[in-house]
Amino acid sequence: MVSLLLSHGVLADERAVEKESDSDLPAWAVERLEPTRKSIGNWVDNTSRNIDGFFGTDESLRVENESYLRFGQEVDWMEGDGASGDLSLRFRLDLPTSEDRLRLVIESDPEESQGTLQEQGSGRLSNDQRDRRSSILGLNWLESRDKRENWSNRVGAGIRLRIPLDPYVRFTSERLWQLNEGPWQLESNNRLSWFNNSGYSARTRWDLGRPLDASKHLRFLTNIQWREEEDNLEYSETAELNHRINSRSALRYSAIALGESASNPRITNYYLQTRYRRDLHKGVLFADVIPELHFPREHSYDPRWAVTLRLEMYFQREIQKNYF
Repeated sequence: MVSLLLSHGVLADERAVEKESDSDLPAWAVERLEPTRKSIGNWVDNTSRNIDGFFGTDESLRVENESYLRFGQEVDWMEGDGASGDLSLRFRLDLPTSEDRLRLVIESDPEESQGTLQEQGSGRLSNDQRDRRSSILGLNWLESRDKRENWSNRVGAGIRLRIPLDPYVRFTSERLWQLNEGPWQLESNNRLSWFNNSGYSARTRWDLGRPLDASKHLRFLTNIQWREEEDNLEYSETAELNHRINSRSALRYSAIALGESASNPRITNYYLQTRYRRDLHKGVLFADVIPELHFPREHSYDPRWAVTLRLEMYFQREIQKNYF
């Protein structure tokens, strides 16, 4: 599958020829795209700075702000299930000058609404499976600790913006270790949540990784998740190699095993995944091609192909080229 997507010739051309342009789009498309991007990006930036200024300080007009609005178009195909596609909208509101320890949070599509580990891990969660009313508004209390030296904790509370309103409480704890002063790093991220309408959920993520060279990074990830709504323990193990081909293209190779149940543990799916991501235009417009080969337990571990095609466009005043 990878050879069908990215032939050796294509990769060789990308390595050998670094384009002077930072866009793959024709001139007529750039002329239509840029005014819209700047207009919406300025609106996103001004809105976030005004909110930040209300809750924070006058510095909100001068400090760097990383708020963005993201539109996405996604098409999924799974062998035996056919194809589906939909539009998605996500946003991030950055409020850097709000109080050091008490920060307003406005977030779309929170982690608790993103489905099972299989859906999250593969990146193939269909938009119609997401709760479109999952945006939250709340406050986070942050400890002023460096997670490289101590456990860094934060407590949050607020409401999910839906009718009826859905109050929530969260506790998150993070830690980062440099192992034996070598290249390996171990990071732990843990979250306990309660939502009035869906009950408790808990998740822990352990990420062990190291750079192999200037363009490659190796990771091993362990995820464990439990949600009261389904009363089912899920876990996943992932081996992942990230390869930055050049300044505008990246590849990720992954091998994933997914399981469930604490009383009767079983593997529910094995799959191999390759993700090719391309910056089509100046850190604003991105394309993903994600082929997968699944071996699901419900189909007697017979192989099933899946492919996701995705376009994403980010709107913000200052272009950020960090969405790989």
